[in-house]
Formats: sequence, C-alpha cells, structure tokens
Amino acid sequence: MNNAHQPFTGLGGEVSRRAFLTRASAGLIGIMLGPSLLVESCGPATASRAHIQGKLHGANHAVGHLLRQPGKLPAPSRTLRAEVVIVGGGVAGLSAKRWLQRQGVHDVLLLELEEQVGGNAASGRSEVSAYPWGAHYLPVPDARNRELLEFLHEAGTITGFDAATGLPIYNEYHLCHDPEERLNIQGHWQIGLVPELGVPAADRQQIARFFALIEQFRQAKGNDGKDAFAIPVDHSSADAAFRQLDQLAFSDYLTREGFTSPYLRWYLEYCCKDDYGSNAATTSAWAGIHYFAARKGSGQNANSSDVLTWPEGNGFLVHHLRQVSPENILPQTLAYAIRETASGVEVLAYDANARQSIRLKAQHVILATPQFVTQRLLAGVADAKMLMCHHAPWVVANLTVDGLPQGPGRPLCWDNVLYGSKSVGYVNANHQDLAMTADQRKVITFYLPLADEAPDLARRAAYQTSYDEWLQRILAELETAHPGVTSHVVRAEIWVWGHGMIAPTPGFLWHSERLAAAQPLRQRIFFAHTDLSGMSIFEEGFYQGIRAAREILASA
Repeated sequence: MNNAHQPFTGLGGEVSRRAFLTRASAGLIGIMLGPSLLVESCGPATASRAHIQGKLHGANHAVGHLLRQPGKLPAPSRTLRAEVVIVGGGVAGLSAKRWLQRQGVHDVLLLELEEQVGGNAASGRSEVSAYPWGAHYLPVPDARNRELLEFLHEAGTITGFDAATGLPIYNEYHLCHDPEERLNIQGHWQIGLVPELGVPAADRQQIARFFALIEQFRQAKGNDGKDAFAIPVDHSSADAAFRQLDQLAFSDYLTREGFTSPYLRWYLEYCCKDDYGSNAATTSAWAGIHYFAARKGSGQNANSSDVLTWPEGNGFLVHHLRQVSPENILPQTLAYAIRETASGVEVLAYDANARQSIRLKAQHVILATPQFVTQRLLAGVADAKMLMCHHAPWVVANLTVDGLPQGPGRPLCWDNVLYGSKSVGYVNANHQDLAMTADQRKVITFYLPLADEAPDLARRAAYQTSYDEWLQRILAELETAHPGVTSHVVRAEIWVWGHGMIAPTPGFLWHSERLAAAQPLRQRIFFAHTDLSGMSIFEEGFYQGIRAAREILASA
C-alpha cells in the first residue's frame, strides 16, 4: 500500500533512485467489507495519550459474514434489471463501469459493500486534510499504456501531449514535490531510502551491483519480443528464461546471486512489504525484480522514477473513475449468491441500509471481487475456477499532528521511513501543499504490513487488537524518530485491512491457475480484480476492469 520509490546509493557517492533511473534511462547504467466501523474508541486510556481522539475502523463483520450464511438473509422483495451487473466497487469494478460507459453501454449496475467505492484506494477527510486509507500514489506510467494515459488526461493529471515527441505533459501540482524521501538511520535523516549512513564499502558495492543487474532486467526483452517485465503483468514476456524466476523465493534468489549485505537485504525486505505486504521469503523472485524493472514511465516533464500523488492518495483517481459514470451505484449492498438462468445471470444481494434482499437480473455479471469472495459467490456455479491467494493484512493510521519534532538531517519529506522498523514508514498527506511547514497542523499516514506471520494468524490477531494497543505500537515507532511526537498527536484514525492486498508468492504469477481464473464462464460471468494479476497496484486494477469490459463487448 505504501509503494514508495526508493533511492540508490553507491558508486562512490550519494545518488537518489530518481537520479539513478534518470541516468539509466539515458543509457548510462539501470475487505473491505461493510458500511460501518469494527470498533470505536473515544481515545486511549493512559494519561500520556488521553488527549488523542480517534476510532478503529475496519470491516463490518456483521454484514460481511452473512456471505458465509446466506440462508439467514430474507428472501428478495424486489427485482432490478440491468444489461450488466458489476459486483465490487474497487478500482477494477469502477474501471470496467467507466469503459462500458465510454463504449455506449449505460445499463450497468454496480454493487459495493462499503459506504464509499475505491477498495484499498479509498480515502478519508478531516477538518485538516484529505488523506489516503491505502494506496497513495501512481508511478509515472509507461507511455505505451495508452488507456491509462487517456484516463489521466481526463482527470487533469496530464495537461497535454508534446507536439514533437507525443510524450505526455504532467500537471506539476500532481508530480510529487521535492524533498521526496528520506530514511531515519542511526538517529539521522539521510537523503533517499537505500541505507547510506555508515554503510561499509563492500555493502555499497553489492548495492551498486544489484541496481546494475536491475537495469539489465529493465532493458531485457524475451524471445517473443516483449519486455521481460511489464505493467500490466500480463504484457510481460512468456520467455521461460524470465518466467522461471517466479518459482524461486526472492530471498533465495538474492542468496544465490551473492547479495548478502544486511543493508541491501533490509532495503529489499522493505520493498516487498511496501508493494506486496509480504517479505522476501514469501515473494517470488520474478515479483521482487518486477518491483524495479517494470517501471518505464516517461513524459515531457517526467521520467520513470517520478511519482504522481495527491493528499487523498489514489482516492483522487477513484473519484475520477467514478465521475465518468456516477449513476447506478448501490453502496452498502452485499451480493451473496449468483445463479445462471436461461436468459443470463441472477444476482441476489442484501441492502444493509433497508435490510432487504434484492434480485438483480442481468445478461452479464462482472465479479470485481477478491478471490475469497468470488469463490463463495460461485459456490453453486458449474466449472468455477478456484484460485488460492495470499492476502496480506495491513494497518493504516492517519494521525493529525500539530507539530512533528525533527531530528538532524534531511527535512520532512513526502515519504519517511525508519530503518529496521517493521512498518514501511509514513507519508505526509499535505506534502503537495506549497505553504506547508513542519510545525503546521497536518496529517501523516502510517503504514504497517503484518508480514511476520502467516496471513490467517496475522489477520486473527489484528482483529483482536484494540485501538489503544495499535496506538501504543504506532506511537512507539514514531517516537524513535520523532521524540516527543505523542504530545503533538491530536487525532488518530486507524484502519485494519484484514485482506489488504494480494501477495505474489513463489509460483503464483505464472501458474496456469491464475490465467485460467480470469477466463469468463459461458460468456455470462466475467472476472476483474487485482487478485487476477497477482499484484495489488492501481495499474493492474485499471487493466483488469478494461479487460473484462472488452470481453463483454466482444461476446455481444
């Protein structure tokens, strides 16, 4: 969810990842279920935190778990009809609805369990600022991804295209401002996220060798002429020389290649947690390399290491996805059964507000739902493909602070990471505010992937942890880098994502089961979700939605 871009340090000096990739590109080197709160709290009990207000947010188990016992729901009391019903209002579902709308298919109903759409790209707002509840930035896309560029143009993130090169021109207010990133190590804030301070020469050499290898992968093409690593994932080469890396754990690959530096290994663990919610031992080597090698964005005023961000994070993109087709969205509505009929598909759903069930009749259905939901919905459907996924749990906290005590070194950045921490740090939601200073009231968004245990164990423990326990843990981490910060925290809103995102475990990405799970059933039931990509990033959700919508259009 954090997905922050990292800098490179080595080759005899301090080099940001942005500068490294700029040189490389020049050829120099290389869920969310439920409408209400899980737990609420008026604030912590201890005196030192008694001034902090906030709540614990998360899934509404009372409604979400009805999917396990649909027999307890009332019989449908009304019937609705649509050409297409989309179940799930995350990025994939919204992307599918937008694409159908643009192609002239307007009779579409979208069902969403939450009060707001967006999935793990949802956002919130306080009297101080908008803020992300999950994903918070988009890397500058590959200029070949025309569908995504068109959408960003619609949203105002791209202001035009250069007449000479055709490259997009990005809105300067959406490109992340400097200073972009820093790492707190040995009590000092250094520039960039790759450890620099106190790193021995031998470790620096390993770091340099790793990034040189990454540049080779970034430029590599398979024997089919496709990029070895691409976004969307499905556009990557089928060459076995690259795909075989999916069978290895990233940690095993690093050991095999002689990357043993504890500084480099910490950094790459951070990267796995950051993008996938997993660690190097539970991430495929192909995915670990893809994290770096697939970033090939370009623009007239941007390059592959630049990122686009907003106070509300990717909630900005969700808003514009919805804006194209804002009608016929039913929030707080749980789909609980799907049946094929002689004329199409029937969806049974529960309206949590009205406490009534609805029957929806459609020609086609798109399931833009995570696999653990899809499998329950398709329990009575013949030939349904089952895909076992590793869904990483996360905790995200939005803290309103009236000051942020700063230690020595680089000043407050957009992305701020603590070396050796189990978290992946925090982002400054107000970084794009030109007048903002470190001592003004702001919101910082803290990300904690629960990657140390198996997902089921971590999920159960997370659901049993109280607001005050989470707050203590978060503040303890922040105090190591910002002594005295607790007294400056005014409010802390904490969200537990039990099934936060898909993790690309070894063997998952290029297994035939993943590819088969995306195939439609009898041109009636279609599928769109980042689970089908194996990576929970905006670009994949956007792609999956368009892919499913195109399949529906082709079946007509």
